[in-house]
Amino acid sequence: MNNSTILIVEDEEDILDLMEYTLSKEGYDVITCVDTSHVQDILNEEDVSLILMDRNLPGVEGSMFIATLRKKGYNQPVIYVSAKSSYDEIIEGFDNGGDDYVTKPFNLNELKARVKALIKRTKKVQDVMTHRDIAYDSSKKTFTINANEIKLTHLEHDLLLEFMKNKNILLTRDVLLERVWSDSLNKQLKTVNVAIKRLKESIDPDGTKNYIQAVRGEGYMFC
Repeated sequence: MNNSTILIVEDEEDILDLMEYTLSKEGYDVITCVDTSHVQDILNEEDVSLILMDRNLPGVEGSMFIATLRKKGYNQPVIYVSAKSSYDEIIEGFDNGGDDYVTKPFNLNELKARVKALIKRTKKVQDVMTHRDIAYDSSKKTFTINANEIKLTHLEHDLLLEFMKNKNILLTRDVLLERVWSDSLNKQLKTVNVAIKRLKESIDPDGTKNYIQAVRGEGYMFC
């Protein structure tokens, strides 16, 4: 198994079914959408390794949608699979956050090769996540600030990791309770506030970097 999840956004159902069948046979977990209405929810809930994105979609141009996702902090690699095939259109796709481009009609073997190569290339990068001067090494499960390791409790580790995965995205207290305290009996909103206060003291004792910002009445953002 590839242990990677691919999200396909494609409104032509015959092409969608073909890509889903082909990539599922390669061992990938595949999630499909015929439009973009649920894409952001899926990215928040699932560990998506790669997005295959059509550009001619109902209600939205695919590359413009990806550009919007990038501005919100979503960094999953993207391959456009599109009938837009002119030089200018392909460049536009890359400019709007694409990592690779496959034009329709496409060869299934080429698509599989590009998917495999991009996941392999980006997986190495994702083993180390960075934000400003904070870095997380997933192989060692350690955080560093300016290359100096910081000591965190297990809860602080999980909380900071959730923020690192969702940079510049508003996380409500309910969402944090569900994701970080999923197995805990102590699921109270004030628990989140106390934990974030302690995390701030661990990563920003002087209070000068303002990594975690409270959004009044809503939740928190990691900026």
